[in-house]
Amino acid sequence: MLPKVKYRLYATLLDAYQDYLDCEKNYNKFYSNPDSPNLIAYDEYESKVLKNLIDRINRVPFDSDAADKGTAFNEIVDCLIKGCESSKCPFHEDKDLGFIFADYKGKRFAYSKAICQEFADYYQGAMSQVFVTANLPTSYGLVELYGYIDELMPFSVHDIKTTKRYEAFKFRNHWQHLVYPYCLGQRGNEVEYFEYNITDFYDTYTERYDYVPERDVPRLRNHVESFIEFLCTYRSSITDKKVFNLL
Repeated sequence: MLPKVKYRLYATLLDAYQDYLDCEKNYNKFYSNPDSPNLIAYDEYESKVLKNLIDRINRVPFDSDAADKGTAFNEIVDCLIKGCESSKCPFHEDKDLGFIFADYKGKRFAYSKAICQEFADYYQGAMSQVFVTANLPTSYGLVELYGYIDELMPFSVHDIKTTKRYEAFKFRNHWQHLVYPYCLGQRGNEVEYFEYNITDFYDTYTERYDYVPERDVPRLRNHVESFIEFLCTYRSSITDKKVFNLL
């Protein structure tokens, strides 16, 4: 009899947990300056980050213009790669202005056509929105890891990121660049490296991370086990039981 999966975790949820772990560091970086117009007390900031993580686990709907603008950008890139139109995010090009305008969730977003095309050209031949899943053994039982890869190339995995402001190695502490190669490797599809391909809608940037299973799988397991301990601590606050594989 095969062992039962005890937890189901998607890749970006592990990123949200990392944000919680980095709470003090991020507070000191962005909010501790007495002259900051966004100054708040650390306890208030920590409570807010914790609530955001619990809401993320519980899949509480939220509205974010930044997230919606990023989703629409991904959809445009995928459609440009495939040479098709989008049913969920209608868009059109204004050749005189050099912009692509997209309508998503009742909002209109504008993007540089050159940047959209740069991404699409880079991914020629890629498979878009590839669902991957694999089980990870941990000291707390079997964990299913899963998620959607934005663009899959023969030897590399790519995730599209949009951001208001970029700084070097912004996504170094994220976990997609371990989760997705691990999932692929468990299916016999070895990849050599992972790229975050990033735009602030004015310029483009790349962060590349080589995937080394001997180094990276223990790191991934440690992070997952830490998150499981968090889940057990706050279990009474978790209403969406999918994370415990109870749905």
